[in-house]
Amino acid sequence: MPSRYGSRQDLGQNFLVDPDIIKLIRRAPNERKVPSLIWRRRGHVTLPLSRLGRPVTAVELDPRRVKRLSARAPENVKVVGEDILRFRLPTVPHTVVGNIPFHVTTATMRRILVAPAWVSAVLVVQWEVARRRAGIGGCSLVTAESWPWFDFSVLKRVPRFAFRPAPSVDGGILVIERRPEPLVRERREYQAFVRQVFTGRGHGLREILQRIGRVQDSDLSAWFRAHGVSPQALPKDLTAEQWASLWGMARGGRSVPRTRRPRGLPPRTSRGPRRNSG
Repeated sequence: MPSRYGSRQDLGQNFLVDPDIIKLIRRAPNERKVPSLIWRRRGHVTLPLSRLGRPVTAVELDPRRVKRLSARAPENVKVVGEDILRFRLPTVPHTVVGNIPFHVTTATMRRILVAPAWVSAVLVVQWEVARRRAGIGGCSLVTAESWPWFDFSVLKRVPRFAFRPAPSVDGGILVIERRPEPLVRERREYQAFVRQVFTGRGHGLREILQRIGRVQDSDLSAWFRAHGVSPQALPKDLTAEQWASLWGMARGGRSVPRTRRPRGLPPRTSRGPRRNSG
């Protein structure tokens, strides 16, 4: 059923209408000279993106929007009437840009993270999802599983009144960049280890790892000292580099040395935003 704003609530259509937020999203992928991909919007972001002068593929599920956007779009925009969850992403380097309906955030994120060719993604998602994905206040299991291959950060919080119709919660601009060199090579084995630690029993990380039994206790003591991590810390408190280091010990290799923090980033026990969190 269409709303007064022309959106269909069964498709999760909450259009982004704040011009300042749209400008911010338009600028975000400009650092990457690659095609962009956007879906499920009626032109508020698609048309501004088209002015970057690069090919834009707009994936839209609502057939009415497909027809209207096709009539308005310039030549460098290709409008595709398809569900993003079924759409085959390009096999050449590209940037993903999208305002994800909140009710399909998890499915869409999983779909994007397994696609091989994109180099960066600028996604509007639910605020709490953006925070957890970026490790603000503690990382999620899914973030820890993905961190060696992707860097997550929050660009800005988006108030719910920036959408029409307004959803019940705020959104956030989540930026994901594929790491040029992954921190870990063994994806399947590493992710199984992360799940084992996150679901392991124990009061604090040291006890969890001792119960798992994959790291010698003497190595654990040295690791906690080297990384400045409390033995009572929880799995959610670790950074991407610390997870990679733990895996280096668990797989039987030498512990990865503590990674130097980039200049300008304050010390922390859990990953915080690299950009303005709004």
